[in-house]
Amino acid sequence: MAIKDKVVIITGASSGIGEATAKLLATKGAKLVLGARREKRLQKLTDEIMKDGGTAVFQVTDVTKAEDNHSLVELAKAEFGKVDVIFLNAGLMPNAPLSKLKTDEWDRMIDVNMKGVLNGIGAVLPEFIKQKSGHVIALSSVAGIKVYPGAAVYGATKWAVRALIEALRMESAQEGTNIRTATLYPAAINTELLQTISDETTAKGFGELYQAYGISPDRIANIVAFAIEQPEDTNISEFTVGPTAQPW
Repeated sequence: MAIKDKVVIITGASSGIGEATAKLLATKGAKLVLGARREKRLQKLTDEIMKDGGTAVFQVTDVTKAEDNHSLVELAKAEFGKVDVIFLNAGLMPNAPLSKLKTDEWDRMIDVNMKGVLNGIGAVLPEFIKQKSGHVIALSSVAGIKVYPGAAVYGATKWAVRALIEALRMESAQEGTNIRTATLYPAAINTELLQTISDETTAKGFGELYQAYGISPDRIANIVAFAIEQPEDTNISEFTVGPTAQPW
């Protein structure tokens, strides 16, 4: 299906994969509803999209708050009359060994990476059920299909995303609501995720890995566009994406 005129909500839209996806979908004619915590970054991105002839609105959004997610859906309906796609992209990766006992970071990852996805699903699902169509795209990670030392809690949240989105796909098929889903498992993608790592040893290791192998966020944006462009009767459930040179 053509992306043109589809109404797409993107969380975590102020940088990285969210920003790259917004820019790409705008060139394809999507009507964008952008959410993130950083208002200035959202305003700048929206201005750039509009200047280039695209269509976008934004709202400061904390995905850990259910009401913010509902407000983002209401903004889409108020501006464009509907929602076709939601890209649940917001995430944090403050990795560290469990033995460091960074329990405050565990809580933040669970709140953003897992509850944030649930909040987005909870906000958009009534609309998708009512219109018997919709597309939920969620960002997991290769840490959501493989276990890595130093990424236990991050990986656990990303395995949870995998389970949630696959169950949503299966339930929608059973219920006849025609909701498509896609879960993305990126490997080393150069975004701001590394800046959330507070443990020095872990940050150094991941920094070296990403410096050696990392590719740009627009590679993931291309996958999001590909998923949306498939015919309505076709669901591609999972995409594992990473640098050609990365050996795992």
